[in-house]
Amino acid sequence: MKLAFIDQDRLFPSPVNMRAAKKRRGHTQDLLPLIRARGVLVPLLVRPNGAPDHYEIVAGLRRFDCARTVAGETGTAEPLPCAIIEPGDDAAALEASIMENSARLDPDEVTRWESFTALVREGRSVEDIASRFGLPDLLVRRALALGNLLPRIRDLYRAEKISPESVRHLTLASKAQQRDWLALWDDKDADAPVGYRLKAWLFGGTSIATRHALFDIEGHDGAIIADLFGEDAYFADKERFWTAQNAAIEARRTAYLVAGWQSVDIVPPEAHFATYEHEHCPKRKGGRVYIDVRESGEVVFHEGYVTAKEARKLRKGEAVTEHDKPARPELTSSLQAYVDLHRHAAIRAELLDHPMVALRLSVAHVIAQSPLWRIDPDPRSTRNEVVAKSIAEAPADHVFGERRKAALSALGLDPEDRQIVKGYPYNRDGAAIFARLLVLDDTAVLDILAVAMGETLACGGDFAEAVGTQIGVDMSNWWEADDALFELIRDREVMLAIVKEVAGPKVAQGNAKEKAKTLKTIVRNHLDGADGRKKVEGWVPRWMRFTPSAYTTRGGVGTIKAHARIGAFPVQPAPAAAAPQPQQADPPEPGVEAALAA
Repeated sequence: MKLAFIDQDRLFPSPVNMRAAKKRRGHTQDLLPLIRARGVLVPLLVRPNGAPDHYEIVAGLRRFDCARTVAGETGTAEPLPCAIIEPGDDAAALEASIMENSARLDPDEVTRWESFTALVREGRSVEDIASRFGLPDLLVRRALALGNLLPRIRDLYRAEKISPESVRHLTLASKAQQRDWLALWDDKDADAPVGYRLKAWLFGGTSIATRHALFDIEGHDGAIIADLFGEDAYFADKERFWTAQNAAIEARRTAYLVAGWQSVDIVPPEAHFATYEHEHCPKRKGGRVYIDVRESGEVVFHEGYVTAKEARKLRKGEAVTEHDKPARPELTSSLQAYVDLHRHAAIRAELLDHPMVALRLSVAHVIAQSPLWRIDPDPRSTRNEVVAKSIAEAPADHVFGERRKAALSALGLDPEDRQIVKGYPYNRDGAAIFARLLVLDDTAVLDILAVAMGETLACGGDFAEAVGTQIGVDMSNWWEADDALFELIRDREVMLAIVKEVAGPKVAQGNAKEKAKTLKTIVRNHLDGADGRKKVEGWVPRWMRFTPSAYTTRGGVGTIKAHARIGAFPVQPAPAAAAPQPQQADPPEPGVEAALAA
């Protein structure tokens, strides 16, 4: 190796440089101020590239980019100090690039994958790479595992748009599954699973890790999907896993009995061993073993326990002859799934002919939630006390509150409750609400639905704009100007435009130079009919109307933006509201009465 100063126009990035393939924009921000001040002090590592007096940069590309930036700023390209190595194999040059760069700017995992993959192609093994750079084998394997991912997923990971946990799970996926996942990622209306949900999506439910196996997985005849990061592996065939796992559990149970335990109980996945319902008790006093089998495949052995009831008897000196063994379920988990799925298919098909039952079921889901429905009421919150007070005193809020009380009473719930829809994770008794809805007439059910829908309608969004436009809301029926409005208007141009709208062009022109406070007083007097002014009825600011508009051309009005997004909304005459009917029980559909009685 020899040192020399080489002109910048004779230096070029080497293909083996670990940073050459990356977008280099912004990677010199921390180094550039120092090189502006003092120049390049640490020599670049270069080697001849075949052309006369031309060299390729093996390491030091950031310093080179900084020097080029400084040359562009000053108009002078200073020669750079370089350490020239002899021409050699690419693997040796790449190792030199990785070693120097790793000491200066830690590369991301995708860059490591690109560099380590190049070394593997040059004949280096994982162990060679790990020992060469002082890294654990696992870290090298994790970097190489990214090669199983589609390039687009690697790019998303490099851009930090998906987490390391999600990438780890995606290394379990086939190329087809990865393409399906990317399709969900690109679909604006879909929710691409990430994190733990991604693993459940890949396995179609609960995944069973090999670490939970009580048997030797080397001789297992079922397929195993390995996490390519070398951290986790999972059983692909759950039936085969449980066949082997149950055999191992039974063998452990027999071993306990041979060891002198009086009783060994197996707690199936459908049940649960609750430690708070049991107390420790030694084997010699009748303690038993509980084998707690989890749905995840994990098995926990609880040695030396009796039930709390038995413990009380033992403390009193009473004999314990029998104990409540966990009942062995009549159906296995697979048979239960078979029954549930077939019944579910039949229910869906039959429900198609009972739309009014479906309506009531959907209302029950909105109010009570379900494992598949998450619906939250709009919080209608504001940190501004003036706004909060104005909303609380609004006639519309009072009317809605009264209708909510009626809906809660119809459902047999507390009428003083502030919400009919509690939101996630609160759960009301959905089956009881559904049963109540079945005996209410259609008008009552629709009234309840309207209240529930009103609570869960997002404030200020496209849906609110679309509904208000469709049903032709006249804000003057529900609102009138209050002190809060005038306190919140801080824009003098807007206030002058409102004066023109309320009091007329001549008044606005005559007060064009007045302060905003004076303009507010003028508007207030016209709306109230005070100070000899003729009272203006039914005035509503343009932004609050349906359809909304603005007072200036500056933009920034949310209601106008929402109205533009809904486009040419097909406004239709709203169906006339049905006359209120007393809430009385109509005869339910055939079969409903018997179901309710049961």
